[in-house]
Amino acid sequence: MNMSVNIAGVEWKNPVTVASGTFGSGAEFEEFVDLNKLGAVTTKGVANVPWAGNATPRVAETYGGMMNAIGLQNPGIDLFCERDIPFLKKYDTKIIVNVCGHAPEEYFAVVERLAEEPIDMMEINISCPNVNAGFLAFGQDPKQVEALTAEIKKRAKQPVIMKLTPNVTDITAIAKAAEAGGADAVSLINTLTGMKIDVNRRTFAVANKTAGVSGPAIHPIAVRMVYQVANAVNIPIIGMGGIASAEDAIEMILAGASAVAVGTANFYNPAITMEIVDGIEAYMKKHGFETVADMVGIVK
Repeated sequence: MNMSVNIAGVEWKNPVTVASGTFGSGAEFEEFVDLNKLGAVTTKGVANVPWAGNATPRVAETYGGMMNAIGLQNPGIDLFCERDIPFLKKYDTKIIVNVCGHAPEEYFAVVERLAEEPIDMMEINISCPNVNAGFLAFGQDPKQVEALTAEIKKRAKQPVIMKLTPNVTDITAIAKAAEAGGADAVSLINTLTGMKIDVNRRTFAVANKTAGVSGPAIHPIAVRMVYQVANAVNIPIIGMGGIASAEDAIEMILAGASAVAVGTANFYNPAITMEIVDGIEAYMKKHGFETVADMVGIVK
C-alpha cells in the first residue's frame, strides 16, 4: 500500500497538509506534531513587506466553527526566508509557501524571491476575504485570475497552486480561469465571508465587521465545490474546508481532491493532522485501496 501522492510533479509522502494561516510556519506546532509525518507544510501567507494586519478583535467563535479577520499579518519575505525556510528544511516534508499581496506587483516580488529559495511549491492567495484593497473582487473575476496566474507562472520556478475563494456564483469558472492561466494545481475552499454581532455590546464581534468563516459548519459546502471543480478541470485539487477527521478528509478525496489541507481543527487539536494521516491509512487497508490515487474522485 502506498500513501504517497504526486501533486503537479511534487511527490508528497501522504496527501495531508495544513491550511495556510492555521499552522504558523510550522515552528509553533513542532512540540505537538512530528512534522516529518506530514505530506507538506503550508505556511502562513507571506508578503513582500511586513503587514501589521487588521485592528482587534480579530477572531470570534461561531456555531460549528470560527471566524477570523487577521488581515494576513506577516513578517515579510526577508525574515521569512532567513528564519522560516531554514527551520522547515530540517524536516522531511514538502514546503508550500502561501503568497499574498495587495497588487500584482507585490505578488511578483515574492514569487521572484521564492524562485531562488529551496521550497517545493507556492500557493497564491487571491481569495482571502479580509484584505481591504479591492482584492476580494480580484479572485472573483475569471479574467483577472487568468491574467495573474499567467504572469506568476512566467516568474515562478516551482509549481503554482491557485487558492480559490468560495465567495462567487460559480467556482468552476474561476478554477477554469486558473487552469487556462497555467496553474499547476488549485486549492479550495478559502473561508466564507460572514458577520457576527455581539447583542450585548450591540457592536460587531470582530473589528473588521466581516470575517472569514471556517470550521466544520462549512465542510459540506467545501465538498460540493471540490466535486464541482474536479469535474471541470484537469489539474490536481487540494481540498480544504472544515476537515476535522479522517472521514472528512476521505470525503474530500472521494469527491475529487488529490490531497487535503486541515485548518481550523489544528487550533483545538494540534495533533489532528497525524490522526488524519493514520485514519486515511486505516481506511485504505480496510477497503483494499493500493494507492490514494485509486480513491480520488471515484464518487461520480
